[in-house]
Amino acid sequence: MPHSSDSSDSSSFSQSPPPSKQDSSDDMRKVQRREKNRIAAQKSRLRQTQKADTLHLESEDLERQNAALRREIKQLTEEMKHFTSMLSSHEPLCSILTSPPPPPEVLYATHSFHQAHISSPRFQH
Repeated sequence: MPHSSDSSDSSSFSQSPPPSKQDSSDDMRKVQRREKNRIAAQKSRLRQTQKADTLHLESEDLERQNAALRREIKQLTEEMKHFTSMLSSHEPLCSILTSPPPPPEVLYATHSFHQAHISSPRFQH
């Protein structure tokens, strides 16, 4: 497209008013506000990064704890199976399980403070 030599186009660029004190102070405030905003945004991004790093470390720690607890559960389950098996093999041979339980008077004969509880209507069946 050919460039026109319209005088109104060129005059609008060449005849801009000189900057006033008000314009320069407004420009200065804009620059200061942009700088403050840039610094605030930079700090915000840094805080977000630190928070993400902290959460990542916490997540790794919880994963380790979870794995340790799962190992402990597995070990305790194996131990429970072992003791259950031992109890099952012991029950048929146990004289305590095959004999009737002693009367409560025999159990608490040496402790006189228990006698009041035994004779209490609340504890009688």
